[in-house]
Amino acid sequence: MRKSVFAASMLALTVAVAPACATKKFVRGEVGNVNTKVDTLTGTVEETQERTRRNEERIGAVDEKAEAAGRSATSARAAADAAAASAKEVDGKVVTVNNRVTAVEAASRRLIYEVTLSEDQGNFAFNKATLPDEAKARLDKMVSDLKADPKGIYIEIEGHTDNRGTPEVNEKIGMERAEAVKRYLYEQHQVPLHKINVISYGEEKPVAPNNTRDGRAQNRRVVVKVLS
Repeated sequence: MRKSVFAASMLALTVAVAPACATKKFVRGEVGNVNTKVDTLTGTVEETQERTRRNEERIGAVDEKAEAAGRSATSARAAADAAAASAKEVDGKVVTVNNRVTAVEAASRRLIYEVTLSEDQGNFAFNKATLPDEAKARLDKMVSDLKADPKGIYIEIEGHTDNRGTPEVNEKIGMERAEAVKRYLYEQHQVPLHKINVISYGEEKPVAPNNTRDGRAQNRRVVVKVLS
């Protein structure tokens, strides 16, 4: 009877101890797994931090390059602005010099001969730019006189009209008449083209009233000025 009670007691103790031992092993195993995960996470965090540090360094380098590029661009713009200002100043000086040269040339020229070819003298007909024989004869005489007393000359040819018609049409006719005289001097007398200048004043400079037939005839004219 006692043996039976002892055996039962031992069996109960074994059953009680066995679960306790199993629980401790399970806990230790779980703790080990947790530690492993913690170590893994720690390593991952460290790697992430390292990558972040390297990225920050790269971003900093990019920022420095961008700032340097910005400074270079600013310097380039400043240089371009300075160059443009210098060019503008030079252009202004060139214009000033050209104006002075033109003024000196104009002041140094002296009118030595003038011929007026107008309709009232039997030359240009109304609304025509054809050079009549009378006008050609007067131009021939002018060139002959100039050759008899040769000088360094410059010829200005002005085209004029009356006030009938539009200003645009009158300016066109005035220019055509002046060009006709220029062509004749070049083709018949070999006057160099660079020695001839033409301009049309149209109806702007009348020499007689435009309310009479004779006055309009006088205004339809070409004036040839020979300057020394």
